[in-house]
Parts: sequence; structure tokens; C-alpha cells
Amino acid sequence: MRFLVFQHIACEHPGIFRDFLAADGIAYDAVELDAGETIPPLENYDALWVMGGPMDVWEEDIHPWLTAEKAAIREAVWQRKMPYFGLCLGHQLLACSLDGAVGKMRQAEVGILDVALTEAGKADSIMAGLAPKQQALQWHGAEVTKLPREAVVLASSPLCEVQAMRVGSHAYGLQYHVELTARTVAEWGEVPAYAQSLDAVMGPGSLPRLEKQAAALMPQFNAAAKRLYENFMQATLRGARAAQ
Repeated sequence: MRFLVFQHIACEHPGIFRDFLAADGIAYDAVELDAGETIPPLENYDALWVMGGPMDVWEEDIHPWLTAEKAAIREAVWQRKMPYFGLCLGHQLLACSLDGAVGKMRQAEVGILDVALTEAGKADSIMAGLAPKQQALQWHGAEVTKLPREAVVLASSPLCEVQAMRVGSHAYGLQYHVELTARTVAEWGEVPAYAQSLDAVMGPGSLPRLEKQAAALMPQFNAAAKRLYENFMQATLRGARAAQ
């Protein structure tokens, strides 16, 4: 199998998932869209993963490559029925590339906060084995405001109704971050837009505190990521077999 990964900034890569993919012998090609790299033909890939980034989905005037990315996501999800996994910006792009919508939040979510599975989430195979309420890293000021058709909300938080969703039977988006490594918070804290939002929500100089909180919960974060990965891979393999 071979996966295609869309990245929007160098420091937002598949993170801990890279270890899981390598252990399973799954190759992937990462396309750095913000650096001007070209999207390859989708027929060469078995799944599409779309990572986070500091830009907003509606900023085509600043980031014109968003137009081609949205077209590729529509092709992958609606035309090719490719397994899709999106995180943060990738979750929002899943919504707005189809017939959903994304907008600014009244209050940004930044920090380690609670996320609760909905009844649909508790019954969905991708969340199998995960706790009904989890702590997760949040770092976003936009949210899905309208679901695409065939979408189901799998997780919510007090500030963000659509923390996770499934579109159809093969596309998943998570607003929160599960790909964390020991370096993630420090690296993201160096991104000006992220540093600004962190200081605005948690107070100036809060990066070391967030790093400490994340480090204490890293085993829990990584265990949840492994379970999500395994669940996604099982669904991906089922889809591949069904297509044969």
C-alpha cells in the first residue's frame, strides 16, 4: 500500500503515525503544498491523509494552492472513494471541499482540553477501544460550521460541536491533534501564528507550561494515536478488499 499526504507547513507532518506506517511497511509520499509542490495523480495511492497548518481554508487569495487541494480532496473522497484521514486543517478541508462550511470560532481552542465521543462516535469503528471522554491537544480558531452531506459527528467539545466526523463510510476528520511526538509542542510554538494564538488564549509565556502538560500525557496521546491508526488501517484494508 502507498499513502499520499498533504502538508501545509514542514512541522505539521504525520508525527507518531510515521512510526506506525514504517512498522507496517506502508510507504507514503508527502506533498508540501505551501512550498509549491505539485499534487500527483491520485490513482497511484490507496489513501489520502491531510495534515494541519496555520492558514485558513478560505484564504485562496493568499494561498492559491488551496484551490487545487480542495479539488483533489473532492476527487479522492467523492469520485474515487479513497480512505481519507484529516487532522485540524485537514478536517476543515474535508468539510469545505465537499458541501460543508468552515468559519471562525467565537473563542479559539488552544491547550489540552476534553473531547467527548457522541453516541455515533461510540459506535463507529474508528473510535473502537477509545475512552468516551479524552484529553487532546487543540490549537485552532476555526471550526466546521456546516456538515457535508452524508456526514456524522463523532466527537464534540464545549466550544466546538464538530470535533470529529465521518463522511460516508471512508472519510474521517479530527479537529484535535493525535499525531503528537515529544517535539511537537515546541516546534509548533515556533510558528508565529501558533505562538500568537497560544499567548492570546493561555497567556504570554505559556509555551513551557503546555510542553510540560503534553509531556505528562504523551503515553496516553500515543496510545490513542496507535488505536486510531489500527482502526483506520482495518477500515482501509476492508475497503481495498471490497474494491478488488
